[in-house]
Amino acid sequence: MSMQDAQDTGRRSKLLRAGITVAVLVLAFVLVRVSGVDRYLSISALSENRQWLLDEVARLGLGAALIFIAVYAVAVAFSVPGAVVLTVTSGFLFGPVFGTLYAVVGATLGAIGLFLFVKLGLGGSLQSRAGGTIDRLRRGFSDNALGYLLFLRLLPIFPFWLVNLAAAVLGVSLGIFTIATFVGIIPGAAVFASFGSGIGSLLDAGKPVDLASVLTPAVILPLVALALLSLAPMAYKRYRAARTG
Repeated sequence: MSMQDAQDTGRRSKLLRAGITVAVLVLAFVLVRVSGVDRYLSISALSENRQWLLDEVARLGLGAALIFIAVYAVAVAFSVPGAVVLTVTSGFLFGPVFGTLYAVVGATLGAIGLFLFVKLGLGGSLQSRAGGTIDRLRRGFSDNALGYLLFLRLLPIFPFWLVNLAAAVLGVSLGIFTIATFVGIIPGAAVFASFGSGIGSLLDAGKPVDLASVLTPAVILPLVALALLSLAPMAYKRYRAARTG
């Protein structure tokens, strides 16, 4: 086999792997929407099943935590809507501290699973073709991958699943992705898990549960400040480049 033949075979293999990866992602997305599994990730579903859930947590002990983490990881890996409700449920079932921990671990494991699947399947094959939103993400990652990914986790201006895909396609290392994801989602998870830990009294009183009410200025402003702080190294790098340029 000539070198040209070997290169052509390698390109066809990469294209086939990329095609299979994209097909699996699209199929998973369609199945989630068609199955309606996201209907079960709602406050109403939590309200209807809360006593059963509490009984199972009491019965299973640590096993309940492991099952919850697995469910959360699968939901994130398949980009199922409702991560906020899962975090609220975690706080309701396990309290604010362990609720935050289990939600963060589950979300991080799910994000890593999706990240590795896309990274191994697509590699860098889409980097030169990406545009629009992905291109803006690429410029941020190229300047300071850790700081920029922390910024996106602390202040989710892009959907969680999109950041997972973009980080994999644009060559972010697994180590940086894991650290930034785990650390970056802690503040938001703590807010919603803490809210979940006190949601029982609202449900008992029959009061409406408005998740949007959690995001008050007192919560949002510190998150914005942390997010901007994570961009400080990138801003300093650009400042130095401008000074020396």
